[in-house]
Amino acid sequence: RPGGYGYPQPAVTQAPPGPAYNQGPMTWSATIGPDREYFMAMMQRSGPEAAGLNLPAYSPEQQRTLTGNQITIGRRRHSTGDTPDIDLSVPPEDPGVSHQHAMLVQQPDGTWAVVDQNSTNGTTVNGSEEPIQPFVPVPLQDGDRVHVGAWTTITIRRG
Repeated sequence: RPGGYGYPQPAVTQAPPGPAYNQGPMTWSATIGPDREYFMAMMQRSGPEAAGLNLPAYSPEQQRTLTGNQITIGRRRHSTGDTPDIDLSVPPEDPGVSHQHAMLVQQPDGTWAVVDQNSTNGTTVNGSEEPIQPFVPVPLQDGDRVHVGAWTTITIRRG
């Protein structure tokens, strides 16, 4: 009888999960948000001009998949309307971020590097006190933290 049991099941055409899964480009993502530890360390290193800065009480983290071969980090320039891929001018605006602050650049092997674009306040990685050299790509690993501005940390994740 139609619809009953006993009819042959359709063949499963899906390939079983296996090594083929690991081929192809690896997806990387970035989580962008305020970082209290980084902010406190920055304040200790900064001069009196930073005294009026306060870590935003609430700032939603942004999630972004890294696509293409470069991602610009900075603040939107109102005069020209130029907007970076990761725009840190959205409230609460990070006042320490330059309009063209840094860039994430995909490497030939599919990993990413950060390049400071000669920003005013520099870019640091993984809580280092020493800013990275402008225009020199610094390779990033899964879980690395890129610090820009007064409190923004961009955490790079693989997969």
